[in-house]
This record gives sequence, structure tokens and C-alpha cells, in this order.
Amino acid sequence: MELSLYERLGGSEGITKIACDTVDLHLKNPTISPRFFKSDVAALKIAAATFFIMGTGGPSVYEGKDMLSTHKGMNISDVEFNAVLDDILQALEMNNVGQKEKEEVLFVLYGMKKDIVAV
Repeated sequence: MELSLYERLGGSEGITKIACDTVDLHLKNPTISPRFFKSDVAALKIAAATFFIMGTGGPSVYEGKDMLSTHKGMNISDVEFNAVLDDILQALEMNNVGQKEKEEVLFVLYGMKKDIVAV
């Protein structure tokens, strides 16, 4: 039996590292960093990690809003969405995540695009 994506990404510890690296990359990314100007970075990292943990088959510890509610009215563009994906892929690379797992993460993220990008 194959391990869950959560387990293959290193469980809560591994995913928390990936999520923290992703937020750090977002803060440096000129395409999307203005979106995070007034953010509580520590809280953002916790929310990203718990959302990612739950979304990959780990324990259901996320208590934040769903993607549609979180991004409603933000008018997020395709360019911004792709910048986020690029940062996530870079964080996965930084954490030596395998190609199969990267593809699975991207598949999950693309499934959320309709709830994030303004049409």
C-alpha cells in the first residue's frame, strides 16, 4: 500500500517546513509580495502549514476559511496564481520533494484555482 501524500512529504514536520519556506518565498516575490504587506507572517505560516497538512491527508487541524472565502474580492490574477505555484514548486525543490509528489501537489492546487482566481 502506498503512503499518503502527507506521509511522503514528511508528515506535519516536513509540510510545516515546506509551508514556511513557501511563505518566505512569497514575501520576496515581487509579483505577490504586496499582497502580504500587512500580514502577520507567523500566523500566515501556521495557517498555510495546517491547510497543507489537512489537504494532503494529514490530521484535520485547519480551522481557517475555505479558499473561496479567503480570496473573495481580492481580484487575484492568473499571473499571481502562477507566481504562487512557482514559489510552492521552489519550496518543494528546496525540501528535496520527489517529482511524483510535486505533480500531486500541483494537481491539488490547480483544483482550487476556480476558488482563488478572479474571473
